[in-house]
Formats: sequence, structure tokens, C-alpha cells
Amino acid sequence: MPRSSVVSHHFAFLLLLLCGGAFAAAQEIHADAPVATPQTFALTDTKDLTATGAVKAEAVEYKGRKAVRLTRPEGDAAGLTFLNGTNFRDGTIEVDIATRITRPPGTRMPGFTGIAFRSRPDDSQYELFYLRPGNARADDQAMRNHAVQYTSEPAFGWEKLRRNWPFIYESYAELQVDEWTKVKIDVHGRRATLYLNGSPNPSLIVDGLKGEDLQGAVALWSYSGEEAYFSNLRITPAKPDVIENGGEIAGTWEVKCATDAGGFGGTMKLVREGSTLVGIWSGALGPDQPVNGVWRDGYVELSFSGTWPEQPGAVTATFDGWVDGDSAKGRMKVEGRAMGRWTADRKK
Repeated sequence: MPRSSVVSHHFAFLLLLLCGGAFAAAQEIHADAPVATPQTFALTDTKDLTATGAVKAEAVEYKGRKAVRLTRPEGDAAGLTFLNGTNFRDGTIEVDIATRITRPPGTRMPGFTGIAFRSRPDDSQYELFYLRPGNARADDQAMRNHAVQYTSEPAFGWEKLRRNWPFIYESYAELQVDEWTKVKIDVHGRRATLYLNGSPNPSLIVDGLKGEDLQGAVALWSYSGEEAYFSNLRITPAKPDVIENGGEIAGTWEVKCATDAGGFGGTMKLVREGSTLVGIWSGALGPDQPVNGVWRDGYVELSFSGTWPEQPGAVTATFDGWVDGDSAKGRMKVEGRAMGRWTADRKK
């Protein structure tokens, strides 16, 4: 690489890190905070991009338009391509995306191209929506249901989310390999919604983003074995939801569950020591059931055993979600019996 290119790359990365210093302080948002100015990235060249890891970014023409193409070595799975000067909290991200698969025919490769947001400057943590266009054309319905995906890297990758919460963080969408897809990501607080090709109906709704950060950079995301194309990216900030991490779960909570097997509720008393949670559940599924769990900056994962009405044997209930002040909510399931949402209010 020429020395001038190396210097330019290092300077751009330094700017990204400086933005990151401000990002940490910007996590606290006040109700009267001004809304940031929209940002537009034509992506007809690479001057506004900083690639990390082994990602290669090039200005090209694809399907009749100028665009940026990202490629990476086979087997390489690390690194984002940052949009310089971005520091996104709430609002919309719009972009055109295309995926061209370069692996030989007969090799399974559905394509993986997406947008990361609220990323840390060193790409160690970020939220992510991505497309698997090859899956949309599969003749296996299970594969078709994996066409669009949400993850929160690195703690909540696709495999963990799929095994623990099937059907919740991915879905089917009408996609095609080699063709442009219009992507819109709408983010407000802990909720993000993915729209495709101008449809008013969302392809995927995530109510309870799992990332630790409420604000951060926007980046392009690609994978090996493909060419990922990006064009016409626009970020439109919105007035941020006034929420903060660090919600305290210790105390007594009245819990309501709405599931595909009907509704039920109970009382949960919890004590926290560091990240460890213990407590008691009383209500549906049984009285005085021991609760165990973990707390991470306001995000909780809880589980307890109980009994299901008119069914033999024990069942395990699992809850995860966020605490915001005196309320909490998230996803819940009773293994093999029910799945749905839970909400809770603190008893005073």
C-alpha cells in the first residue's frame, strides 16, 4: 500500500476513534437535546469509509450505478467498514444493498450483507441487521425463514438467538441474489424495525435490542465468499427516547405474561449482588419457586422451574429483557408449553 494511502487510512481511523470518545459521554440523552442533522453518503467512492480487519473497499459500477464493493478473504469473519463521522442513536438508516455470491456452485452460501449500528469504534460491540438473499429462494421452508436476521455482536449471535428464541430474531422476506434491495432500519430506544423495498409492512421487528450501547457508529457489514455492494446511504436522526441503561431489578415485581398459550402472572421478588440475581416466583406455575439469573447494566436473564396446569412433570420458565425505572419487559417462554412477552411493574 502506498505511504499516502496508509497515512490517509490511519488519519480516518483516528477521526473515528475521536468520535468514539464523544460517543461514550453522549449515552445520556436529555428530553430537550437537539436532533442531529441528517447525513447522506452517496457511496460512489470510498473517501467516507474506514475499513477494519481484512475488508477491501472499492469504488465500482454495479447494475447500472456507482457503488462501493466490499470483499474479504475466505475464512475472514472480522471487521466492519465504518461510515466516518457517524454517531447514531435513534432515527432511520436507509441504503441500497446487493449481494453477489462468488463461491463455486454447489457450495452452500446464502449471502450475508447488512448494516451495523450503535457500534463501538473498535467494532467490539454493535447491533446488526443483515440479509441472506439466497435463503429466500430455498426449497426448504426452514431456510426461507432465515432470510433476514438481527444479531447483537458478539454476545448475541445468530446461533444463540435461534436456539434460545426460534422465529423471533429472523424471518422470511422476498429477496434476490445479484439484485438491489432497498433497506430501511427504523430505531427508537430499544426497538428496531427492518423494512425492505419500500414496503410499509416490516420484515422484522426487534422489541428489545440486546446491545449494551444506546449510541454509536454506523457501518457496512459483509462476509467472505461474496461481493457486497452498497449505494445511497442516508441517516436521518430522530428525537431520542429518554432512556438509560443500568436499571435496577432488585425489588418486588408484579409480572404479567401474554403467550400463545394464554395469559398468566405472578409476583417476583429479586435480590442482586453484582451481576448475580436470586429470588422467588409465586403465582402461575407454582408458589415459592427459586429464581436464578444474571444482570448486565439493566438487561436481565431469569429462569425458574414450576408446573404446567394439568400436565405432569416440571417445566422451566425463562425471561429476558430490560429494566427501565419502575417497569420492565421482554421475551419469555415456558419450555415446550408457551412463548410470548412479559411486562412487570415494581411494587412500592
